[in-house]
Amino acid sequence: MADYYTPGEVARRFGLSLDTLRYYEREGLLTQVERAPSGHRRYRAGDVELLDLVRCLRETDMPIARLREFAELVREGDHTVPQRLQVLEEHDARLTERIAELRRRQEAIRHKIDYYRGVLAERGPEEKEEVR
Repeated sequence: MADYYTPGEVARRFGLSLDTLRYYEREGLLTQVERAPSGHRRYRAGDVELLDLVRCLRETDMPIARLREFAELVREGDHTVPQRLQVLEEHDARLTERIAELRRRQEAIRHKIDYYRGVLAERGPEEKEEVR
């Protein structure tokens, strides 16, 4: 693994725009990004690992404020592991509830799909073209 990554490399790796990457920095989700002697931003391997987890949590709807809190705990060191565990367990519980809710919604959608397929099956070819 390389010692440092450019913003472009990190953005490509995670499918982010550079603006999103900068937003994560401004929101305190990443540590203070180092600068190369040339003044260009560069990310350490630890920054990239944290960003991977931040993206996972964000894509599963963890609010930015909670993400910031989690990132601050990471930066504070290993003595915050119990608090980090609590944050992740609470998020996991909310995610489990959300998945169950989405599954119920999906069943309702599938029921409606089956209903419409039944309606179309009862119609002639001319009538099928009219239903959209």
